[in-house]
Amino acid sequence: MDTINCSGSCLCGAVKYRVKGTVSRFTLCHCGRCRKATGSERTSNIMLSNAQLEWLSGKERVSSYKLPNAEHYLTTFCGDCGSPLPRQVIEIEMIAVPAGSLDEDPGINPQAHIFWDSRAQWLEPDAALPKHAEYPPGV
Repeated sequence: MDTINCSGSCLCGAVKYRVKGTVSRFTLCHCGRCRKATGSERTSNIMLSNAQLEWLSGKERVSSYKLPNAEHYLTTFCGDCGSPLPRQVIEIEMIAVPAGSLDEDPGINPQAHIFWDSRAQWLEPDAALPKHAEYPPGV
């Protein structure tokens, strides 16, 4: 199994962390809760077992939200900028790391899309949309 030992941070840089662990799975979740939490079509979470999470700075800025009546939904984020941050998933003894919060390449790729039938109706993953290295022309 793959292991990672990476650092990460939030958008404003107030919160920094280091995480180490064995990769259990790396999934792209399309459920409605994850779409609402990110404002995007999905989340990208690396689930780690035998993991250690160390807050290097800004731990006091870390906030969490547990969705009432949801058996397995908790989101952790920077209280200043709102960026998703790693969270302990106590029920399964793992740490969920939002891949986009990592400052380094974890050296692994996503393994599956989950809750695909719940995906946003406007998502067309195979669409031949233009790709730009930066902003599109004229912006």
